[in-house]
Amino acid sequence: MSEEVTSSRAKNETWEWIKALGIAIALAFLIRTFLFAPFIVEGESMESTLHNNEKLVVNKAIYHLTQPKRGDIIVFHAEESRDYIKRVIAVAGDTVEVRNDQLLVNGKPVDEPYLAKNREEAAKLGVPLTNDFGPIQVGEGEIFVLGDNRLNSHDSRAIGPIKLDKVVGRAEFVFWPLSQFRLAR
Repeated sequence: MSEEVTSSRAKNETWEWIKALGIAIALAFLIRTFLFAPFIVEGESMESTLHNNEKLVVNKAIYHLTQPKRGDIIVFHAEESRDYIKRVIAVAGDTVEVRNDQLLVNGKPVDEPYLAKNREEAAKLGVPLTNDFGPIQVGEGEIFVLGDNRLNSHDSRAIGPIKLDKVVGRAEFVFWPLSQFRLAR
């Protein structure tokens, strides 16, 4: 083989690698920007469902196709430089309140099995898990969110309903630590 052919093949192979790397970077950017993004849970407001420092995947595309539903765990822009993760409790048109530690949406009791462990801990302390509030009417283009750790959550009780345009996406699954891999529900 001539040196010229070998040099040409090397240049060709290098160019192919550069194109493949460029495409991979562009795809990663598009996926992260428009479809899925990693998120790190900060704090204990979603205990015992999600734990501090767990890493999860957020589906950013889902709410371009549908609206958040009651029970979804979402990430939203709460402050200029900080995102929160909470559970959707009520959607536009709903009336939400808590009476005697019972969540009511549109006057009907809501079963919240994900709060069982937290209810036990609150009972040991001799306090309700969720203090009475409301009724609050959720406006158009808004959702009402609460943390699962109601004794330690800065949520819609303090910051009010969340505008839909502040929602980043729905938490799908925990991927880190690997031993805790599971759906985020």
